[in-house]
Amino acid sequence: MGKRSLSKEQILKISAIVLIVLSSIAILVVGLNIASLLIIFASLAALSWLYTEQAAKILFIISASAAIIAVALICVFLFTQGVPAMFDIGIFRFLTGTNWRPTWNPPVFEILPMIVGSIYVTAGAIVIGVPIGIFAAVFMAEICPKPIYKVLNPAINLLAGIPSVVYGYFGMVVLVPFVRVHFGGSGMSMLTASILLGIMILPTIIAISESAMRAVPRELYEGAVALGASHERAVFGVILPAAKSGVMSAVILGVGRAIGETMAVRMVAGNQPLLRAPNDLLMGVRTLTTNVVLELGYAYGDHRAALIATGVVLFVFILIINTLFSLLNKKEASR
Repeated sequence: MGKRSLSKEQILKISAIVLIVLSSIAILVVGLNIASLLIIFASLAALSWLYTEQAAKILFIISASAAIIAVALICVFLFTQGVPAMFDIGIFRFLTGTNWRPTWNPPVFEILPMIVGSIYVTAGAIVIGVPIGIFAAVFMAEICPKPIYKVLNPAINLLAGIPSVVYGYFGMVVLVPFVRVHFGGSGMSMLTASILLGIMILPTIIAISESAMRAVPRELYEGAVALGASHERAVFGVILPAAKSGVMSAVILGVGRAIGETMAVRMVAGNQPLLRAPNDLLMGVRTLTTNVVLELGYAYGDHRAALIATGVVLFVFILIINTLFSLLNKKEASR
């Protein structure tokens, strides 16, 4: 019986196996440094030379899997490090207690003030940023003259690219004195943080809401106008409701930006880990994110574990928000 030569598909499969083995060995032995990346690149180049289409598929699968693997690793790290600390402290006490005293003996780790602070600041940002953002998106999509649009659109895109620390500096220099003079208090307060976050979420809400409204078929608008509706009535009564799913996406992304913001809030919120009432708008407040960034640099032992557990709570908040948004989208799609 004569020897059978390998087909191109078999060579491809062998090359793929070699690629995986070499990449795994390189990562395990030398880590994700230049040597391992060069081996991965050389293996992908050899594979693409053998069969371009299949190599592209493998490359796309690896790229798509990278995001999933990254999220999985983050989840594993957070939950393996943070959940045991929550059980050691006591989950109910950790979530509902009002004292955060890492320097006491024994230390006390209770994060209800930070949870409430995050909710208050995020709610304030929503109250300020969402209406302004949606109305601005309506103006940009349906009312704005083209010469003005050419100026406004780059300006909004520029807002999205400004670093958080620059927003924080703006808040310290402009918003803090403004609130102190016109409303009272020290200026570093829940109100200041809400105003600043409301400004920061505007680019996200405006850009996505505008795109959603522009994606609505023009026949809907023309039909409403043909039936006698004014331009404004057609926009707010037909176009905006038809783009509701996209607008909700914009709001959810804005909420995620607000609840996850750290540096800007740290610079203007006062950062007192005390439980505040909703009417204490002029008092300082600490959020979950600022609690972590303020103390993680010097924390160790139980203190560090409690901060990681704080990150777990924040992560769960984001998951809840995204899940509720997915449920709302499914409900809208089923109608």
